[in-house]
Amino acid sequence: MKVLITGADGYIGRSLARRLADPAARLRGQPITALTLCDLQLPEAKRLGESMPHLRPMEGSIADAAVIDAIARDAPDAIFHLASIPSGQSQANYDLGIGVNLLATVSLLNALRRNGNGPVVVFASSIAVFGAPLPERIDDDTPLCPTLSYGAQKQMAEILLTDATRRGFVQGRSLRLPGIVARPPTPTGALSAFSSDLMRALVQRQRYCCPVSPDATLWLLSLEACIDNLIHAAQCAPECLGGHTTWNLPALRLSIRDLVCALDDLDPGCASFVTYAPDSALEAQFGRLPPLHTARADAAGFRHDGTVARLVQRAAASIGT
Repeated sequence: MKVLITGADGYIGRSLARRLADPAARLRGQPITALTLCDLQLPEAKRLGESMPHLRPMEGSIADAAVIDAIARDAPDAIFHLASIPSGQSQANYDLGIGVNLLATVSLLNALRRNGNGPVVVFASSIAVFGAPLPERIDDDTPLCPTLSYGAQKQMAEILLTDATRRGFVQGRSLRLPGIVARPPTPTGALSAFSSDLMRALVQRQRYCCPVSPDATLWLLSLEACIDNLIHAAQCAPECLGGHTTWNLPALRLSIRDLVCALDDLDPGCASFVTYAPDSALEAQFGRLPPLHTARADAAGFRHDGTVARLVQRAAASIGT
């Protein structure tokens, strides 16, 4: 089993790479004989590669045609396509966003089509495809109406992957990721990073001024549950997926108040470190998420963390990852 991860040095990519680099790791019941990791820089992958001959770091931008050719050359059997330019950067730099989020995806799918082996492609899409303001509920039939370039680019990539699947070039599985917590404090341009910033500050007992109100609502998933779902997507037999290629991932719907209370239960007194200065525009885009219904994903075996306490415990454990 040959596996490729794009965006392998990102928060999710590093964790997925560690899971799959384990000598005992299996995908679709087969040992992983080659693991190609691609990102602009791969310091951790280089260290892992010194003791793992089956791991191949490939540094460079997937917007570069030579990089696409290099990572697709060995005809991988499973691809986790995580590379992207996040929401803030995509909005500020249109050329960069569309170059990586859309055009590079076109190039990757074309390279995989030429290989002719019909690999599984798990694509990290986003709830940003729904835009804002949102309707009173989100389910599998909710129309998409992105209001940021990032969401529009993710929607276009989903359509491309669905068409490539229909034509038999690949087996596409697009997962619309909710907020994954707790992300590290890097200047990635993710406008929704306040949920991770809040959790990190309270776990570390640092002052934090929250840019949304206590009543703001979020859809959250821990890093561990996110990785479980990505791997599940790669391993599902086509007959278990009901002919679908796109899923809204299950997530816990929490208010900021719920999140702070759960953190305070884990570490009594930490709630006193948060204050509030709501940004109405930010809250409208990322902090007014309605009830989420994920019948299609539930039937396919995708799962959230189960309880708020478990989500918070997992997120707290991942801080510093």
